[in-house]
Amino acid sequence: MGTWRRLLFFGGASLRGCGGACVPLGGGRVLIWGRQFSGAESETLKQRRTQIMSRGLPKQKPIDGVKQVIVVASGKGGVGKSTTAVNLALALSANDSVSQIHTVLQSHKNPSKAVGLLDVDVYGPSIPKMMNLKGDPELSQSNLMRPLLNYGIACMSMGFLIEETAPIVWRGLMVMSAIEKLLRQVDWGQLDYLVVDMPPGTGDVQLSVSQNIPISGAVIISTPQDIALMDAHKGAEMFRKVHVPVLGLVQNMSVFQCPKCKHKTHIFGADGARRLARTLDLDILGDIPLHLNIREASDTGQPIVFSQPESDEAKAYLRIATEVVRRLPPPPE
Repeated sequence: MGTWRRLLFFGGASLRGCGGACVPLGGGRVLIWGRQFSGAESETLKQRRTQIMSRGLPKQKPIDGVKQVIVVASGKGGVGKSTTAVNLALALSANDSVSQIHTVLQSHKNPSKAVGLLDVDVYGPSIPKMMNLKGDPELSQSNLMRPLLNYGIACMSMGFLIEETAPIVWRGLMVMSAIEKLLRQVDWGQLDYLVVDMPPGTGDVQLSVSQNIPISGAVIISTPQDIALMDAHKGAEMFRKVHVPVLGLVQNMSVFQCPKCKHKTHIFGADGARRLARTLDLDILGDIPLHLNIREASDTGQPIVFSQPESDEAKAYLRIATEVVRRLPPPPE
């Protein structure tokens, strides 16, 4: 019957392939082949397909104690997604005024909002270093992992469970198992917001998270560069296909200003994310400049919203947090 290729649709998300690959989805395995089949084999495969389709999507279940989940995503790596997720979480944890952030974060008082930060970038976890955290999570009486805490933010990452330099060389099913544990076996307590730092791309992890927990909204991070924008476009479309509201785009590394002469240079291009936002009928949540202070603060584990809350760069993250909150749906009762 010629080369057999099938296209399966799951809630608007599609998988297309051939060549004997095995793709995990919703706890099952979708086999995608590229060879010739006899009539009997074809009929068996049709029956198997009907069984898989009848299962439907996994039922979404809220994370205990978490009111709203915000995912921070990008199509391409290296565009500042994790840095944005960290500073967004810190900005969400305080009130809308910069002076309040300074008072709350640097005096170690209780933040006005309870915020958690979940790092599901299994292959390249960045949150431990950026939040200056290390160590093994303790277990609660319910045998759930307790998040590590710094700057008033509860954090959980695969980076807490492995050595810093140890690579994770896992196939998809093992990654899905790890994601399930990070979603379901953490004692978050009571949170107003859980910020999820997603891995780049549109693969297994994104599908698993999107289909297993209710997500209040997605924030897409991109530089103005055409190459990054192509993948950001795919990322936004993926969330739409799995029915996750896209709150808007953040244009990161938007401009570099020389610290001596103050001349501004658009190293990655000008306003590319704004053009993409118009194409997708989305909002721009804000612009983050390319600045040495942001990089240094992240590398030393003192995010700029915490360490330099009065700076223009911190204020940019604060404005983005305000725009995110404005676009969130009301939390469930």
